[in-house]
Amino acid sequence: MLTDIHPKLPMRDKSVTREYYSTRLGFKVFGNADYDGYLMMEKDQIQIHFFEFKALEPKENYGQVYIRTNNIDEFYNSLLAKETAIHPNGKLETKPWGQKEFSLLDPDSNLLTFGQNI
Repeated sequence: MLTDIHPKLPMRDKSVTREYYSTRLGFKVFGNADYDGYLMMEKDQIQIHFFEFKALEPKENYGQVYIRTNNIDEFYNSLLAKETAIHPNGKLETKPWGQKEFSLLDPDSNLLTFGQNI
C-alpha cells in the first residue's frame, strides 16, 4: 500500500538549494545527517529530496513537482512578502480545471507548482 511520495530533484549546489528552500519557501532540513551530495527538505507534510548534479544546465532541466496546499492565498502572499520570484507565466490564478495555482522556479530551474482545489 502506498503512503507517501518524496520527489527527488537535481541541484547544482547544496548550500544554494538549502538557502533558497529555507529562506524563500520556509522549508527546514529533514533529518540530522548531512549526506554528501544529497539534501532532504521538509515543510508541513511534504518532503522534497535533492541529489547533486553539478553538470546540470538549468535551461535544460525539466524537473517539476506539483504541491497541493489548503491555503494558497496565504502562502502566495508570504512569498511575495519575501520578494520570492514567481514564474512569469505562473502568477496566481484560477485554472479551468478547478484549481487555483501559481508556479516558481528554484535556483536550478526545477518548476514548483502549488495548487488548491476550489
